[in-house]
Amino acid sequence: MLENLRLVLFVTLVTVNTAITAIVVGLFALVKILLPLRIVKVFFTRLANGQFWLWATFNLWMLNTNNKIEWKIEGQEALSRKKWYLMMSNHISWADIVIVSSVLKNEIPMTKFFLKHDLLYVPFVGLACWGLDMPFMKRHSREYLIRHPERRNDDFDAINKACEKFSNVPTTLVNFVEGTRANQEKLATAKTPYQHLLKPKTGGVAFALNAMGDLLDGIVDVTLAYPENQQSPFIDLLKGKLTKVVVHVKVHSMDDNVSGDYVNDKAFKRRFHKWLNVQWQEKDEYLKTVYQKDKSAK
Repeated sequence: MLENLRLVLFVTLVTVNTAITAIVVGLFALVKILLPLRIVKVFFTRLANGQFWLWATFNLWMLNTNNKIEWKIEGQEALSRKKWYLMMSNHISWADIVIVSSVLKNEIPMTKFFLKHDLLYVPFVGLACWGLDMPFMKRHSREYLIRHPERRNDDFDAINKACEKFSNVPTTLVNFVEGTRANQEKLATAKTPYQHLLKPKTGGVAFALNAMGDLLDGIVDVTLAYPENQQSPFIDLLKGKLTKVVVHVKVHSMDDNVSGDYVNDKAFKRRFHKWLNVQWQEKDEYLKTVYQKDKSAK
């Protein structure tokens, strides 16, 4: 009974928090459309990011109030709010978005996510993300692209358009590289060489790196884990049962492994694939140690 009350209260507060944020950043976005001057865009983008920071701050307070969480956050000392980053992370649960936005909000510029286009129509969420200039990805199927080849570049155009806006104010663009949540069911059936991860999808990361170009100061490589809530971290979070969260941060410089023409330079494409797979192997090894320590502690 108490768990259900916690869930209802938490969901209600998150909904109200998101609704307020959506209305505020939606109004800021409207001003930018009506007055498309750079000084106006920069000013209201900063205001929208500030509102997003308030959203994340309230969410973090609710997380800690509703749950008794042991936080393990590593590597954030190398970050700066005055720089531009691409963040790549593993993806376990809907909780990931709340976690990376909340716990790193004072160390990096506010996060912007690659989103499925369907989320644009979700009440409040779609408006908030649109007002914050997040790119919406249509992710057309192979069959659809065969019938409509002219739509092949839709997602790349969305990335480029978003990155043009991000050039005005320091930004952290987040990519969950696996493309979907790596829950227990998917890991059991997917053809993946990793124990705790799905194969990384290189296209989205590579095109974001290319679109942001010289603007980027580095890549923030985040590894997330919920050692004691592996089955259902998001539901456990809502019910007040989330007990431990691991956020491991590693920063990569913009070297030859990540800077290049992914489409036309085959040598760079092979080099980038190799580099990303190495990072994913290291990430998987780290997760093995996290889960093994948790098992041995019980």
